[in-house]
Amino acid sequence: LDDEEDDLEVFSKDASLTEVNSFSPSVPISPSSMINQYKFEDGPELRDLFITVDDPESHITAIETFITYRVVTKTTRGEFDSSEYEVRRRYQDFLWLKSKLEEAHPTLIIPPLPEKFIMKGMVERFSDEFIETRRKALHKFLNRIADHPTLTFNEDFKIFLTAQAWELSSHKKQGPGLLSRMGQTVRAVASSVRGAVKNRPEMFTEMNNYMETFSQKINILDKIAHRIYKEERDYFNEMKEYGPIHTLWSASEEDIADSLKGIASCIERCCRATEKRMAGLSEHLLPILHEYVLYSEILMGVLKRRDQIQGELDSKVDALANKKTEKDLFSEEIGKLEDKVERANNALKADWDRWKQNMQWDMRSTFTNVAENNLRYYEE
Repeated sequence: LDDEEDDLEVFSKDASLTEVNSFSPSVPISPSSMINQYKFEDGPELRDLFITVDDPESHITAIETFITYRVVTKTTRGEFDSSEYEVRRRYQDFLWLKSKLEEAHPTLIIPPLPEKFIMKGMVERFSDEFIETRRKALHKFLNRIADHPTLTFNEDFKIFLTAQAWELSSHKKQGPGLLSRMGQTVRAVASSVRGAVKNRPEMFTEMNNYMETFSQKINILDKIAHRIYKEERDYFNEMKEYGPIHTLWSASEEDIADSLKGIASCIERCCRATEKRMAGLSEHLLPILHEYVLYSEILMGVLKRRDQIQGELDSKVDALANKKTEKDLFSEEIGKLEDKVERANNALKADWDRWKQNMQWDMRSTFTNVAENNLRYYEE
């Protein structure tokens, strides 16, 4: 525990992990006013794409059991043939969409999906709690894409939102062939074998260092939050049994019956307050922290893909320096790779700033909500 507290202290003091906007230190700022100072370009009045994920249905076949979710889309965009669509999607369809977005935009930060499998001991697969938790995560996944300035116009995203099941299945079969996928894998392996990128700009080294620290801290916070929730749940379960005991006891102890009933009533109020606090943790704190655990993995992957593109360019430059023939051919390839690296760098820079601002907003909003819930809990 001491180590974790030390880590949390470092997390709170690390300016690189917390600064987005500057606030005057001489003016006291309440949590709510701090949150209100954040401005976002994607205000509700500018949105033209609204997506809802709801109505989970269980499907049982001879070989598998799976859940589908209704995806309702409402839009005013001209590229859509209708203003409203309703389709059903299963988890593997969301996985397909994520993979297509990563393929089309290798250095953009694709929002995370909830894991396919869940931690043992948390909730049972296909339980109502599991299905609802996943539904919320899938809803957030699609809306984060819809709010993204580039991903929102991806053609596969549009198909995901509008195509009927058989149409989507047909479209999936048109994906890259085996040889194309093998070629991508070979390039990725070759890039990793080459080791560190020689000409990586300092900005991306700083990003990498930031994410290593962020990943460590957010994983610690995630573990602590789950431990707090488990301890709270155990305390709640004990209290639920403890209250009725005092009520029964009061029936056989006339002299102290009123006192025992008062204790039972107090325990009941504590149970209700604890249940509310647990709901706040499970609905707000735990999902956000875990989402950013997944985001940290995604960002490390994005930085590696950027390095792979840079590595391709570096290897061609080295090859050109050692070749006396075919220089024109190599020069043309290098020019194309330089353009590719520049596009990748610019995409990541823009997405990095946007992600960092949203992360800060989510963290401040989440921990402010937790603080307010704790105040209400102790007041009750």
